[in-house]
Amino acid sequence: MKKIREIIRLIHTPGQSLRTISASVRSSPSTVLDCKNRFRASGLSWPLPAELDDSQLEGILYSGSRPSRGDKVMPDFAYVHAELRRKHVTLSLLWQEYRLAHGESGYQYARYCELYRSWCGPLDAVLRQEHKAGEKSFVDWSGDGIDIVNRETGEVWEAPLFLGVLGASGYTFAKAAPSREMPHWLRLHSEMFEYFGGVTAVVVPDNEKTGVTLPCLYDPEVNRTYAAWAEHCDTVILPARPRKPKDKALVENAVLNAQRWILAALRNHTFFSVEQANLEIARLLEEYNARPLQKLKVSRASLHESLDKPVLKALPTRRFEPFSWAVVPVHIDYHVEVEKHRYSVPYTLIHKKVEVRWTGTTVEVFYNGRRVASHSRNFVPFGFTTAPEHRPQKHNAVLDWSPERFTKWAAKMGPKTEATVAAILCSKSLPEYSYRSCLGLLRLGDKHGEANLEAACARALGLAAPTYRTVKTILNSGAYRLLPFAVNQPDDKQLSLPRHDNIRGAAAYR
Repeated sequence: MKKIREIIRLIHTPGQSLRTISASVRSSPSTVLDCKNRFRASGLSWPLPAELDDSQLEGILYSGSRPSRGDKVMPDFAYVHAELRRKHVTLSLLWQEYRLAHGESGYQYARYCELYRSWCGPLDAVLRQEHKAGEKSFVDWSGDGIDIVNRETGEVWEAPLFLGVLGASGYTFAKAAPSREMPHWLRLHSEMFEYFGGVTAVVVPDNEKTGVTLPCLYDPEVNRTYAAWAEHCDTVILPARPRKPKDKALVENAVLNAQRWILAALRNHTFFSVEQANLEIARLLEEYNARPLQKLKVSRASLHESLDKPVLKALPTRRFEPFSWAVVPVHIDYHVEVEKHRYSVPYTLIHKKVEVRWTGTTVEVFYNGRRVASHSRNFVPFGFTTAPEHRPQKHNAVLDWSPERFTKWAAKMGPKTEATVAAILCSKSLPEYSYRSCLGLLRLGDKHGEANLEAACARALGLAAPTYRTVKTILNSGAYRLLPFAVNQPDDKQLSLPRHDNIRGAAAYR
């Protein structure tokens, strides 16, 4: 109106043309002419009355020619704000639909956008972010947790509180966990998606060490197990930038609300287990999501049903099973150690480095990206789990030995050999300790002949010394050619030696 008053003054100043006036007030000549015609039609005189203010002057000059703001139909900006979160919906499209519905009673596009931005001004920082439906979910740990009391000792410890928020609707998930370790971190992610009823395209975590191995502004490194979980759920991990809380303002606001509406509400409760605390958290969470938002006049649960849930990806058919990774050496016994238990790998990998991935049920070994071994998980400390195909062939031959095998082998050579082998097997506390002696004994038959071995075993039995060394000595000395020594002969026929104090009979050696 200041410019209009200046135009009216210049019009009544002698010597001022339309072009001169338009250049002076920086308006087009047509605007100056329109103002001049309106002033003449208004019946006003120059100079203008001192009591005439700007609103009165505007009403006189422009009444009946330009609809007042009150004549326009105000758009439903709560609906506009919600629709903008749907995929491919733009403000221009919503304005066209608004004009089709109200015609000339609707605002022009520029004014429409201006009014929408003005309406968005009082909204909080979370709602000003225009997240598309089903696109992102934000996750984080609350700074404060839930106090849990140990029934037996009375000790109080704090269970961390996990929070997840959908970008478009603000629909929130909250649950306490025993710890911030990877298995609980991933389990809560899966439970979050189950609570949401689907999977978002992107998950935005903070730079929590559990999920992000190396925080970086340009190329953050995500934990391998976390990345495998994302692949299993068909989503993408996109960590927030370090020291940029606005990247995850939604979940930051959810943390604040959780502390106010959940933790504060439970401040006078005493919990003896995480499960007990989660029952109360679930009850308060339902109330929180059902509470109408002050500006939008609609609840997070309603927005979730109309915006996010219809476009979320389907849940995986089975839960992801958390696993751990480690790079370990292959020992000389072609086994790798995983949490105090040893698992076999192909013997050709001895002294090499391999990657081991284990879960609660399986252990897998990878070399150069290829899986080379797989075992069922065994929790016996310092035990061995060995696959026969991982051993060298000669090791398998040794492990196939048994008392029955040696006895049958010896029986083919003769009864005395069989008896000698049986005596050797019984001479040790465990038969396995005598396998090498039996093998050495039977191989003497290859060198000296099976018949000679049978004779040597007979003589060894007669001497009550059925051992590998005795039989070998008999064969090497040729004593097997002599008659077997009769240990059961009567004492008076055993020896014909003179009596002497330094000579002892056979009975002294039994």
